[in-house]
Amino acid sequence: MTATPRTYWLEHAWLGTLPQAPGSARAGGTPIEPGVAVDVEDGRITAVRTGTPAPPPGAEVLRGLTLPGLANAHSHAFHRALRSTVQVGSGTFWTWRDIMYATADRLTPDSYHALARAVYAEMALAGITAVGEFHYVHHAPGGTPYADPNAMGEALVEAAAEAGIRITLLDTAYLSSGFGQPPTTHQLRFSDGDADAWAARVSALRERDHARIGAAIHSVRAVPADQLATVARWAEERRAPLHVHLSEQTAENDACQEAHGCTPAQLLALHGVLGPRTTGVHNTHLTAEDVSLIGGSGTGTCMCPTTERDLADGIGPAVALQNEGSPLCLGSDSHAVIDLLEEARAMETNERLRSRTRGHWTAAALLRAASADGHAALGWDGIGTIEAGARADLVTLALDSVRTAGPLPRLGAETAVFAATAADVRHTVVAGRHVVRDGAHTLVPDVPGALARAVEALRA
Repeated sequence: MTATPRTYWLEHAWLGTLPQAPGSARAGGTPIEPGVAVDVEDGRITAVRTGTPAPPPGAEVLRGLTLPGLANAHSHAFHRALRSTVQVGSGTFWTWRDIMYATADRLTPDSYHALARAVYAEMALAGITAVGEFHYVHHAPGGTPYADPNAMGEALVEAAAEAGIRITLLDTAYLSSGFGQPPTTHQLRFSDGDADAWAARVSALRERDHARIGAAIHSVRAVPADQLATVARWAEERRAPLHVHLSEQTAENDACQEAHGCTPAQLLALHGVLGPRTTGVHNTHLTAEDVSLIGGSGTGTCMCPTTERDLADGIGPAVALQNEGSPLCLGSDSHAVIDLLEEARAMETNERLRSRTRGHWTAAALLRAASADGHAALGWDGIGTIEAGARADLVTLALDSVRTAGPLPRLGAETAVFAATAADVRHTVVAGRHVVRDGAHTLVPDVPGALARAVEALRA
């Protein structure tokens, strides 16, 4: 955070952050403002001055199109080590999971810190200013706690600090391998034994300026039904975010029906898990009643389109969920790709493939899912807008790359969502501090090298 007052001059800025409903796409684009001066102090924006054609004296210049910082609402940092290595041959989510478990077995607090630091630096290079880390690798192999029972979580919190981004550590309860089944050998290091022991351990974690502590239920198959309320109550008492993998696979839905005679969403509703501070991740295979339960309770939905297509999960009913009242956010999940602009674009284009119609969300609505609503789902207030009082998290896209050159200047949000990629990020500012400048990370030298070393250490 910067305590010294400073001014950023934005060559072009997208200031249109109001939510828009699905189907409200309109012709003409979402305007951007040329020449915007943003004053920052103590990590927050103190003033926004439009109609500033030249940089004020001493201002830091951000050339290109500046947006609010992006929020990656669902991450498993260690999955980054699997990128490209799981694409040989055929398979399903379940065969992919076996490979993922083998990688998890090799993590230590030190190796996880090194990998996560590099992954979070990659996120900063992609314009991400906050990450929701869905964290369940808690203990040593075999399930023995470390001397510090939260050593793995602390490694992630420190990694985010060193990479210069915010983190919400969504400490995850993962207690069983299936309905009525004990953890497998791989899953022993995920489990605290029961929800009360999970709550005791996670209660020792402390928030910091850059870190929030939230909760997660891995899935209805991984937390026994009679312990769901314990996790929900822990989050409710602290007014903390609560996330849950929900109906990602039809096999989970079938097993839940067999065990409890209802869908996963109905089971969560019965035990008080759904609500405005809860986010269901994926929400892919839902019944019409599930959609109504999720939307009617104000439960959010985190779509992860690049992972959902990579794992052949399916396309979730995002339009129906939002129409019922479920706020949408986005995550890169397994990090097959780290690009929130692609996640936003893919949510729209997936729906086009399914419905064979275009224009389900405006570009502005998609950017809101990638920014303001993502931060809100992670428990961060005042991020996702460029206005006085907001936290000073900004990302600037080049407008002169081979992808972005050409569109009319007024097409700001449209250029960001439907033309740009993470490769077009030139600057990332977090709490008023330049974390990425001119496409280079200011805190982690040689991010590709750091990623390569961390991934190789796990493979070795």
